Amino acid sequence: MKKIDFFKESIKNIKSIGTITRSSKYLCRGMIKPVDFEQANVIVELGAGDGVITEHILRHMKKDAKLLSFEVNEKFCEQMRKIKDDRLIIVEDSAEKLGEYLAENNLGKADYVISALPYVTFPEELALSIIRTSKEHMKDNALYIQVHYSLLTKKFYQTIFGNVDISFVPLNIPPAFVLVSEKVS
Repeated sequence: MKKIDFFKESIKNIKSIGTITRSSKYLCRGMIKPVDFEQANVIVELGAGDGVITEHILRHMKKDAKLLSFEVNEKFCEQMRKIKDDRLIIVEDSAEKLGEYLAENNLGKADYVISALPYVTFPEELALSIIRTSKEHMKDNALYIQVHYSLLTKKFYQTIFGNVDISFVPLNIPPAFVLVSEKVS
């Protein structure tokens, strides 16, 4: 998707997209840096957008792994469908239904959840529900990786997971934070 097309779609749907620019290659790298791709069999992506982070994930995944990518924006899903990779399962539905789609695709629990959902624009109850649902459907010691452009919702991860590590990616517009929480057994 061209940058201008992403920008136009973002302006129309800023509350569900949360940004007006695509993630930079530096942010994409920062998002997948915590992932041990040799051990990852099931990766869940929340808020896949037009697939820029999706493509970074797929480039590093092993051949028999699966990527379950959630996106509610119809135009972004159309763009995602242009990615021809049998490991990718595109879900045009709410991330609240994560458990249903894991079960429907016989994937078990997730090794990693990688999210770009703009929780600061969501009602707090919805944001917390999606994060709790994610944790419920993660394996023990799995990682939840989240991008944010501020630290306003850091407390969500601290409360639900009991831990959160933060790194900063300045080479992105806007600069971003990558928050990583581990599901401790």
